[in-house]
Amino acid sequence: MRYTAVIFDMDGTLLNTLGDLEDSVNHMLRKYGYPEKSEDEVRKALGNGAAYLMSRMVPGGKENPLFGQILEEYGAYYQSHCQIRTCPYEGVPEVLEKLKKRGVKLAIVSNKGDGAVQELNRYYFGEAIGTAVGERPGIRRKPWPDSVLEALRILGVPGEKALYVGDSEVDYETAKRAGIACALVSWGFRDREFLRSFSPDYLADSPLELEEIAAGAGK
Repeated sequence: MRYTAVIFDMDGTLLNTLGDLEDSVNHMLRKYGYPEKSEDEVRKALGNGAAYLMSRMVPGGKENPLFGQILEEYGAYYQSHCQIRTCPYEGVPEVLEKLKKRGVKLAIVSNKGDGAVQELNRYYFGEAIGTAVGERPGIRRKPWPDSVLEALRILGVPGEKALYVGDSEVDYETAKRAGIACALVSWGFRDREFLRSFSPDYLADSPLELEEIAAGAGK
């Protein structure tokens, strides 16, 4: 195998979380009497963590005097409602199993709060992925490379033998800062042409292509 470890972003890469995120955002907006947002508006604000997302959703953003309260309530609400509409993308469970059988070490890194990351990983990928790192004290959110470097430390794999897989410009920048190869995927929250503009090491159009990339056969 060209890469002995594959580190995945979660939202838009392994899991289609858009429905639960949209529902949680609009629950909070309704609660505080603010206009609701469309699925597309929510999708475009994803990738930089909950604080960034809610700053785009709440009128006045971080300058809103209620922002801190809304953000805290959103985090708690989402964590308890994150498995309703969320599901793995087609082909993801199969490719994880194939990679695991080939001895590839797997991890998740995410800008979600660490509690939600651990819960979603246990629920959807507990048998396949043993390492998951979310935003927590001491781990700055992506594009800082902290979560990737922590995953590499836990896995015991050097950066040159690891592949990072994500679906956004944030993921591309994260991989570059961590000094590891990057595969961007076109089935997530950004369109293919936008992702191609970054000239990633690899651009995958289906999860099963990731096995070929990890083995050194992908382009």
